[in-house]
Order: sequence, then structure tokens, then C-alpha cells
Amino acid sequence: MSFQAVFIVGYLFITIAIGVYAAKKVKNSKDFILAGRSLPLPISTAALFATWFGSETILGSSVEFAKGGFLSVIQDPFGGALCLFLLGLIFAKYLYRMQILTFGDFYRNRYGKKMEFIAGICLIFSYFGWVAAQFVALGIMVQILFGINQFTAIVIGALLVVFYTYLGGMWSVSLTDFFQSISIVVGLVIVLFELNEVKPIWTSIQEKPDGFFRFFPESNFHAWTLYLSAWMVVGFGSLPQQDIFQRVMSAKSEKVAITASYLSSIFYLLFALIPLFLGLHAKSLLPDFDLNSDTGQLLIPTMISKFSSPWIQVLFFSALISAILSTASGAILAPSSILSENILKYAFNNMDDKKLLLLSRTSVLIIAGISFLLAVGKPSIYALVEDSGGISLVTLFIPMVFGLMSQKADERSAIFSLFVGIVTWLILEIYGDDMTSHFYGTIASLIAILVGMYFFPKKAQDSITR
Repeated sequence: MSFQAVFIVGYLFITIAIGVYAAKKVKNSKDFILAGRSLPLPISTAALFATWFGSETILGSSVEFAKGGFLSVIQDPFGGALCLFLLGLIFAKYLYRMQILTFGDFYRNRYGKKMEFIAGICLIFSYFGWVAAQFVALGIMVQILFGINQFTAIVIGALLVVFYTYLGGMWSVSLTDFFQSISIVVGLVIVLFELNEVKPIWTSIQEKPDGFFRFFPESNFHAWTLYLSAWMVVGFGSLPQQDIFQRVMSAKSEKVAITASYLSSIFYLLFALIPLFLGLHAKSLLPDFDLNSDTGQLLIPTMISKFSSPWIQVLFFSALISAILSTASGAILAPSSILSENILKYAFNNMDDKKLLLLSRTSVLIIAGISFLLAVGKPSIYALVEDSGGISLVTLFIPMVFGLMSQKADERSAIFSLFVGIVTWLILEIYGDDMTSHFYGTIASLIAILVGMYFFPKKAQDSITR
């Protein structure tokens, strides 16, 4: 075993130790799902920052940027930064004031139990591909470092993240996110400076053709539709997601939740630009590397292995594993919380806190098991993320906005909006332009809820707590 691998193993043991320590703080399901609503600003910010800073940002977006410039990465990182900014600007204050555990609880309180169940199913399905992508990425790293086959590597990576998520829930996610976020930032910054000594990154930037750094599309309707769709998938679609909800609700106060949202938006965009320019630099240093092949997502790791010192390799792979672990743990916990609190709980009667906690932990194993099967069946990070993206946008975003901002929509309107949105999206994915399907699915969802509010006027009932 190389000394790099030895240090990585030591790093992983530290991560596990933090997760096990965090598990001591878990006394009930509220602790498991929301860390007791007690996280201070630094840890809350780190948790939100780590939401998407995983395999897609470092391994996926970097390659897309190297191929097509800024217009190829609007969805991530720019859409992710927009989501966090909107969270602080508009949504965090409303969500934090609700004494609820999951986003499914919001749809139940605002619309009813039917909407809770349907929304819960949509949320759960939107995470499988995302979790599987993190398992694949962890497997790739284990495979590179230890030279074992991909299946075994995925098994090891999945077991690692499931272990501490099962024990400590949101407490483990939050404390490990804080430690891992520091590793990500330090590692990427040092890597950037060393590779600049090999060849100035500014030289790689100057070599790109005109239009590579263009931020706005051509002046035609289709180009702008594609552009807006890219912004919306993560920028709007992640707002009704359980992982964002858990992170903002775990803050110790409303002020902390709002401030953490703004800070994480800034940090996410700032540090997510580093992998983009590392990808651009890698393409310059490795001109014969095939970005469109099955190994295209290994562009940056290949550059690091060829041009960096052993210590820098340790820092980079530690940062990369940190990013993947932090994303994977939160991505597993989010649908698990929905599954336990909004689906499975109703199958049992009179469950005390101890049984609810066990149900939450069991749900972690269920979600992880299904995601693992998906990971070994389709070991492409980009394809897995693509499969999971956009579901919450076309189904839940519009009902969430109207549920928070208006009292006129009822359960029938919300369900009608959800189904019209997802049917429109599916039809376009199968028979039409799948690149703009999210845009038109969201527009259809909006029109549907307005039509529903007209034909199904809301009956008088108590106002939602704000």
C-alpha cells in the first residue's frame, strides 16, 4: 500500500470517529433528522455548502466546463448557488418557523395527507440516482487508491458512508460536513497553486477560443429556453428538496438559518469555480485525454496523478473524498427521513421516540440498499445525476411556492399541478426535447395550479403558521 493510501485510510478513520462521536448526541428522531435544531452558524453554513459539493461538482462539472465553457455548467455550480441565495432571501424564514421534521410534513399541514404521500414518493425517487452517483464516485476513488475491482470498491465506499449516517443521522452529517468542508477548501486551494507552477493557469485560459467564457446564450428563443431550464433544475428544483430543508431547519435560530444560506451561496460559487478551472487546466496539460469516453470523469484525478507531488495527491484525494462523503451522507439521510416520517410511520400505531428512531435508521438502510443496486447497474456519475434531476422541480416547486405565499390553493389544486407537471415532463423526455423538458414541465405545473385554484376554490380553514 502506498503512503498516499495510508494517509487516506487515516483520514477516513478520522471521519468515522467524528460520525461515531456525533451519534452520542442522538436521543430521538428529532435529533436524528434535524440535529435537535441546535447547529451554530459555522456548522450550519458548512452543512449547506456541502449539499452539492460532491462528485458532480469536482468530477462532472469540471469535464463539462472543459468541453463547453460557462454555458455548459449553468446548472451546477451556478444553479446551486442561486438555490442557496433564494433560500436565504425568501424561503428560510418561512420554513424555519414551522415546527416540522420533513418537507412531507409541510405538504400534509398545508394540503393534506394525500399530498403528503404523493410528495413523499416524488421526493424519495428524486434521490436514488443522486445517492448512487456518490457511491460510484466513492468506488472510483477506492479503486484508484487501492487497485481493487470497481464492484468491491463501490461496496466499501457505500458501507463507509452508510455506517456513520446510520449511527448519527443529521448530527453525523453536520459535524462531518464541517470537517470535510475545511478539507475541501484547503485541498483545492493548495492544488490550484501547485498546478499553476507546472503551467500558469492563465495560459490555459488564454488558449481557449472566443465565446468559451460567454455567460449568456444566443439571441433566440430555443437557446434562452435551454438556458433558463439549466438555471431552474437546481436553482428552483432543489428548494423543495428534503436535504436543503434539513440543513436549514437544523440551525439553532431563524437568523442563523438565513445567514448560513447567504454565506453558503457565496462559498459554494467561489470554491466550485476551482474545479472548473482545474478541469480547463487539465485539458491543456492532457491534450490527448478523451473527455467523451467512459473515463472522462477522471480528467482531474489523472492530471493530479501525473503532475502533482505525492503530498498534493494526498490533499486532493482527501478533498475529493470529503466532498463525496459529505454529499452522500446528506443525500441518504434526506429520503430516509421522508420514508420513515411520511410513509412508513403510518403503518404502525403508537410508536414512541425509541421506535421512531429505529424506523429512521432502518430507512437509511433501505434507501442505501436501493441506491447501491442502481450504482452497480449504471456506473456513470453523469447519467445517474441526470436520471435523478428535475423531478422535484416539475412536481413540488410550484405547490411549495403557492403553499407558502398564498392561501388560495387547496389539495386538489396542488395534486393537479403535480401530475400535470410530471406528465408534461415525461412526454417531453420520451417524445420531445428532453433538454427543455424541465422548463415546460414547470410552466405546465404553474398553469395547472392556477386552473385548479379557479375550478377548485379553497374551502375556509385555518391559516398556515408563518
